Amino acid sequence: MTSTSFHLPAGSAAGGPYAVDIDPRRAGWGYSALRVLELAPGASHSFDAGDSEWIVLPLNGGCGVAVEGETSATFELHGRESVFSGVTDFAYVPRDASARITSAAGGRFALTGARCERRLPARYGPASAVPVELRGTGNCSRQVNNFGAAGVFEADRLIAVEVLTPGGNWSSYPPHKHDECRPGQESELEEIYYFEIAAAHGTDGLGYQRVTPSGPGKDTDVLAEVGTGDVVLIPDGWHGPSIATPGHAMYYLNVMAGPGDERAWLICDHPDHAWIRGTWDDQAVDPRLPLYEAPAGGNR
Repeated sequence: MTSTSFHLPAGSAAGGPYAVDIDPRRAGWGYSALRVLELAPGASHSFDAGDSEWIVLPLNGGCGVAVEGETSATFELHGRESVFSGVTDFAYVPRDASARITSAAGGRFALTGARCERRLPARYGPASAVPVELRGTGNCSRQVNNFGAAGVFEADRLIAVEVLTPGGNWSSYPPHKHDECRPGQESELEEIYYFEIAAAHGTDGLGYQRVTPSGPGKDTDVLAEVGTGDVVLIPDGWHGPSIATPGHAMYYLNVMAGPGDERAWLICDHPDHAWIRGTWDDQAVDPRLPLYEAPAGGNR
């Protein structure tokens, strides 16, 4: 593959009703999927889960999610104004079910998916239960919303988190990989990055994403300027840094899944850059973080 095929600029990954439509066949791998659905006020959309599990995650706006299958359920998602304004609630749609998304006010909704074997129950994830984690210090400070992380929310194969990086900072750093199955040390996970960049002073923002080959047969090589709506596919390789330009906060949604028996995010740092972690204890976390925290209690 070329760098161009790993980096999909906004609009180039559209398909059918979706502004982004990445499934395993299109990505050339086995498990991870991402769709971004844009609904006009009063509109609705139905889809079949098929052989995959899905999390419906509002990017902006709220929606209702009605799930039909072995058991039926309806969830009202409060959502949020934007990915830069707050943690959101979400809904889990199991494999072999059908779902209908409706939105009175309209909005944009991510469907993070993974091919899986087990059929778990449909569930609601409240915003108040999403752990907000701060990683790194100094200009490596970033915020992680662990809504679909392993050990936080039960799924069969799907792992999904949100990362927010203040303008001028680096995240996904030091570069790391998870493209081999090494029990207790590294997971084999395909990964999708979906980006949004905060506008400022009347200008759209931009950022940069780097991925380098990690060994023989693992040839993913990306140096991409990314903007809102862009996608980067990472089947393998050292990924990072993700760079937010000064004045423009960066958001990315990570979707991961793989063939391992254990659903876990185990990573290996690049040996040339892992030393940077040892400097973090001597620096403070960027005072701009957290950009926001999960609401306390309730369903929000």
